[in-house]
Amino acid sequence: MVEVTHQGDDVLFTVQGLHKLWAFKSSLTIPRSHIAGVRQDPEAARNLKGWRALGTAVPWGLKAGTFYLDGTPGLKPAFIDMVDPDQTVIIDLHDEEYQQLIIEVEDPAAVVALLAAQH
Repeated sequence: MVEVTHQGDDVLFTVQGLHKLWAFKSSLTIPRSHIAGVRQDPEAARNLKGWRALGTAVPWGLKAGTFYLDGTPGLKPAFIDMVDPDQTVIIDLHDEEYQQLIIEVEDPAAVVALLAAQH
């Protein structure tokens, strides 16, 4: 699970608990201006296909770390940390190391509202 908070002009994504070990990352700081869009899409989160570059993948369960997803343009990876697709938000980025963040959060609707409010 990931906690999402504002820090000035940035958004801090803090990976919680043991997920830090599985994802090989404890946090990401992204400028608000680099967030192109945010949505809750459980079906897309459920059907992720691609290959893991660094992290953990358990079939029909945990996905955490850096992944290259099928059908994504360019060579930029996605950062994924999720177990439950119904609690997942997808955040599209530009001008960042990652093309997308696909993260499980406690309250997806609140995170979508928080991040969408900046556009």
